[in-house]
Amino acid sequence: MTTVRPMTKADIDAVYTVEAQSFRSPWSKHSLLGELKNKVAHYAVMELDGDVIGYCGMWVLFDEAHITNIAILPAHRGNGYGKQLLHASMRVAASFGAEMMTLEVRETNTVAQRMYGEMDFSEQGFRKRYYTDTGEGAKLMWNRNIVKTVENNTCLAETYLLESEAFKKGEREA
Repeated sequence: MTTVRPMTKADIDAVYTVEAQSFRSPWSKHSLLGELKNKVAHYAVMELDGDVIGYCGMWVLFDEAHITNIAILPAHRGNGYGKQLLHASMRVAASFGAEMMTLEVRETNTVAQRMYGEMDFSEQGFRKRYYTDTGEGAKLMWNRNIVKTVENNTCLAETYLLESEAFKKGEREA
């Protein structure tokens, strides 16, 4: 079983490894550390057998959550961990008052788009040349009712442990 908990300073190297193996233009360790100080940012790591295999970052502003990044190590993809992590992130976002969630996804990343669709996201716009590394566009996707999605996918909650109280306590500095 996987565990989802808040990202801490001690996780930065492992999160950067996920970031570097997942994205053409990874965020720097400095940028990831900066998110720990951002009051609207909520970053989660997913562990399997004590090792970080993925992470998700989001900003929660009023009734909206914006996924900044979500990634699973390539060796662990295809096992449903991304969907578990997204579900957990929706639960965390809802606990901070978010009702909706948005994200951008590369126009060619059909695997991620399919997963987002399964979690009730729909394309609501397009950003031309959004990704500066390739000039590729991004699909802007929204889920307008994350609480409903969480409730309709309760079976996912049985596949991971969410340390929800740690998010509320703001445990980021360990």
